[in-house]
Amino acid sequence: MGFVLRVLSVAKRGLRPRLVLIPCRSQRLFCDKPLVSNPLLIKLLQESISRIKTVLDSEDNFTFKSSDFSWDILLTTLKSSSPAKAHLVLEWRLEKMVRDNERDLVPYLELIFLCSKVQNVPFAMRVFNSMEAHGIKLTSSVFNALIYTCLSSGNVMTALSLFEIMQSSENCKPNSETYNTFISVYSNLGNDKAMQAWYLAQKGAGFSADLRTYESLISGCVRSRNFDCADRFYEEMMLSGIMPNGQILENILRGLCEQRSISKVEQLLKFMMDGEWEINVSMAEKLMGLYFEHGTVEKMEELLLNLMNSNQSFAVLQQVHCGIIRMHAMLDRLDDMEYSVGRMLKQGMSFRCPDDIEKVVCAYFRREAYERLDLFLGHIKGSYKLTKSTYDLLVAGYRRAGLSEKLDLVMDGMKLAGFF
Repeated sequence: MGFVLRVLSVAKRGLRPRLVLIPCRSQRLFCDKPLVSNPLLIKLLQESISRIKTVLDSEDNFTFKSSDFSWDILLTTLKSSSPAKAHLVLEWRLEKMVRDNERDLVPYLELIFLCSKVQNVPFAMRVFNSMEAHGIKLTSSVFNALIYTCLSSGNVMTALSLFEIMQSSENCKPNSETYNTFISVYSNLGNDKAMQAWYLAQKGAGFSADLRTYESLISGCVRSRNFDCADRFYEEMMLSGIMPNGQILENILRGLCEQRSISKVEQLLKFMMDGEWEINVSMAEKLMGLYFEHGTVEKMEELLLNLMNSNQSFAVLQQVHCGIIRMHAMLDRLDDMEYSVGRMLKQGMSFRCPDDIEKVVCAYFRREAYERLDLFLGHIKGSYKLTKSTYDLLVAGYRRAGLSEKLDLVMDGMKLAGFF
């Protein structure tokens, strides 16, 4: 009991309003599903505070066990509109666990982690106290959950005090996950010095870095623009025999693109292609930005060919196609531009956004290629619906060129599209 009272005393001293930290992206306990229409959530949003627990009591247990249900989403959504309701949901869960005489450690850990989602450290400590009262053995995982909740809520001093308690305990010593939690939080803040200090402390305590450690270290270094350190940690990871994940590769690519190192980017791309790694939309955007800056359409074409041969996603291929078209349009290379448009359309793809279309339209206007512009608009008519901004551009261009007949046709198109 004295051990628990010491923890609660530390928590009370540390519970003061502080800067809220960004929760570490490495935490995988809860599924970040998109918010969908949830009948229970709608009920809780509509009900008065006094009826929250009654509504939860009346809900079928199947609801909470469904794969579509997420306590994470439920609580974070409730907190945005009514923190009191979110707190009552936490209370209800703990009370139900106590009524059911729950002795398994995992549900209590989940509840503490849920407290981190709504920055409710006092209730996390209440869960901790309930565990002790019911004779559930405290472990390092329990303290790690508390530390994560404190850090996610901005209570850094409380987290540090809990770490000190772990160091002096017999059965709840800091483990690799404890250090990873601190490393992750400072990584998300872009504080590479504090992050690296915790990494050195982890090594000093005899714990080896794992994939999560390197993901946080590399991400934090790139975020703080310490690219040399990011490269060093990446090389260290590879030499230790740990294979990178997609997030690490994306961060390394981001760093190389920001350094404008085309040769190193190509080396990394070769590694990814040879290893059949997926290139995501964010990576493709970084690559196209780099190639745009250097004006190297040939590199874009080479990238497109490699991506097609490695069966990359539709969205990524579409982005590269549009990037190539945009480059040709900006250089007024109409023949190359039209070839690229035709190639994209033949593969069942169309333009992503109005800006891509408008770059093409501007190229035709600059070259006064009005008939070719008509043909282009006819080709994309079945796959892309023009927006008002594109129609406005066409109106301005034809009016400036004095082409009244074409202007009238565009105005008719705007009426049919509902823009008048």
